[in-house]
Amino acid sequence: MAMASLSPLRPTLQPHLNQHSLSRLYPFSLHHSRRPSLLCKAKEDPATTTSSSPLSLGIAVSGLVASPVIAYSLYTLKTTGCGLPPGPGGSLGALEGVSYLIVAGIVVWSIVTKVRTGSGLPAGPYGLLGGAEGLAYLTLAGIVVVFGLQIYETGSLPGPLPSDQ
Repeated sequence: MAMASLSPLRPTLQPHLNQHSLSRLYPFSLHHSRRPSLLCKAKEDPATTTSSSPLSLGIAVSGLVASPVIAYSLYTLKTTGCGLPPGPGGSLGALEGVSYLIVAGIVVWSIVTKVRTGSGLPAGPYGLLGGAEGLAYLTLAGIVVVFGLQIYETGSLPGPLPSDQ
């Protein structure tokens, strides 16, 4: 009988790895990664972009004037219990009312622009529109605080027309 010699098998602990099998095992390797590139650009909305128009400058200046008028009105409301006096020919009261409308308009315009484009109003000429936007939000916060305190302390807000007090 012929004897067959049996040699012990040598188990291999690590399989032979080439570049293809390495990239399959480690797909996030720094040496052989292919990074997909994605570039997104937003288009400017012509309905909300008024960064260099005279209208933008006018809105910015009126917003910058309206916020201090409202701040003085809120101070007067908090200290005396009523808003600004009508003034000569009702001009001071009219300025107060128009100032509230301007600030409300800037805040609404800013919110609509934020929802549509994902960013606030453009900076505008010399950054004035951005400044008016920031002041409008600060003024809105002041309105909420002072009106809340007024309602808490007296139970109501004073009417828009002067009373006999």
